[in-house]
Order: sequence, then structure tokens, then C-alpha cells
Amino acid sequence: MATFSDRLAEAVARYGPLCVGLDPRIDMLPKAFADLPPVDAVERFCLKILDLVRPYCGVVKPQAAFFELLGGGGFEAMDTVLKLAKEKGFVTILDGKRGDIASTATAYAEAAFGPTWDADAVTLNPYLGSDAIEPFLTIGRKTTPARGVFVLVRTSNPGGGLFQNLTCEGKPLYRHVAEAVAKWNDGQWDVGAVVGATNPAELKELREAIPDVWFLVPGYGAQGGTAADVKAGYRADGTGAIVNSSRGVVFPYHREDPNWELQVIAAAMKAQAELR
Repeated sequence: MATFSDRLAEAVARYGPLCVGLDPRIDMLPKAFADLPPVDAVERFCLKILDLVRPYCGVVKPQAAFFELLGGGGFEAMDTVLKLAKEKGFVTILDGKRGDIASTATAYAEAAFGPTWDADAVTLNPYLGSDAIEPFLTIGRKTTPARGVFVLVRTSNPGGGLFQNLTCEGKPLYRHVAEAVAKWNDGQWDVGAVVGATNPAELKELREAIPDVWFLVPGYGAQGGTAADVKAGYRADGTGAIVNSSRGVVFPYHREDPNWELQVIAAAMKAQAELR
């Protein structure tokens, strides 16, 4: 059975490093969905996006918050989206940024990797230390097929440096987190690092510090990161990173545009070409 790293590498080799983030904001959906109940609109929109971007990316990342906002029906919609994405052959990353300990972390891990969501990977916040990470590794590594995690290391948001850049024992805190990520891999390369495209110098620094770790790179596109910026995140052979674009690919149109689907296709095609 292929490892999580193998499956991710296969997706990148076939489609390139583009990862499409599914952030279904109600106020940005095309007018074509305006008459539908919010849950139905979000579900149908995301399913259509999966069809539109399938030729251009191998990884999708549903953002749990926008589904949770819709209540129980939103969770059902996310379940449908995750299941169809896997049926279509996408590698799925559940973006929930979990970060709790003990039985709570175990419950989150069982939900992420078990029948509830059945995601290929999940994003994690390491602020609580190894106790917040290990339940996901234990459960993810014994699940068939094996699953992965992406740990927040140096994020793309403007306020990310408030804590991440604090000097601790002579180096920024994010460097300590990066070193922990490398150790948690234990040779299996199923623990990735989230490193933003909006700080290309730090992206380069971290690639040199942890050369074998998979990177999930947010911040490309709408947040200002460019294809040139993300190059520093690749390994020497040009692999080792997936680059997320949410708004840039999913919402490149005016809501009233009847040809919004063509705009999404064009944005995905452009991003795939730039990143390759």
C-alpha cells in the first residue's frame, strides 16, 4: 500500500503542485446559486469546483470553518464534498487546524481519518506540543491507507510573526517547530510543514533547514505570494511542496458573470502553468 508521501508525490507528478482550497463563502458564490438554501448552494458549488479543477490539480483542501458555519447541514455538505473528492482521485486535506491533547486530540484524529471525514491529511496547530500531534500520527499511520498531517510552522497571515518570530535559544520559534516536524516524520515523511509564500526568505531558510519535509504553502495568489516566491519552497529536484490557492482559483469572477465556470477553469489552468 502506498504511503501518504507516495500518494502526494504521485498527485504532484501528474498534475503539478497546485492545491485548490475550498473556502465556500456564501457572499462570494455566483448568482446562479442565490436562490438555493445556503447548505445546498455551498455543496453544489464545491462539487462543481471539483469538476472544473480536476484536470489542473491533484490536491484539494476544504476549509472546515465555512462548512461548520452552516450547522449540521454544513457538516453533511463537507462530508459529501470530501467523499466525492476522493472518488475523483484527489488527495484531500481537511483544514481544521486542530490543536488539543489527550482524549480530545484522539477524538479529532479518529474523526479526521476514520469514517466521519476520511481525509487523507489534516492541518494541526503545534502550540500544545507533541501531545497535540502524536495521536494523529498514531492513528494516521495505522489507518489504511496511511494518512498525513501538516503542522503550522511559519504562516502566511500578517500577524503570524507575533509569536512565530520570537527568539528562543538563539533562533526564531518557528525554527524550533520546524525541527520538531522533521523529527516527528521518523523517516516516513507523513508530517508536513505549513510555510507561507508571503515570506519567501523564510520559506528558503526553512527548506534548507528541513530539506526532506513536505511543505504546504499558503499565501499564493490572493494573499500576494507569487510563483517566483514559492520556488524557494521546492526541493532541489523541484518537488516536495504543494501550493494552495483558494480565492485566486475558486473566486476569480464577478458574481453576476454567467460564464463564471470558464473563469475558474482559466484561473486553475494559469496557476497550474505558473507553478509548474
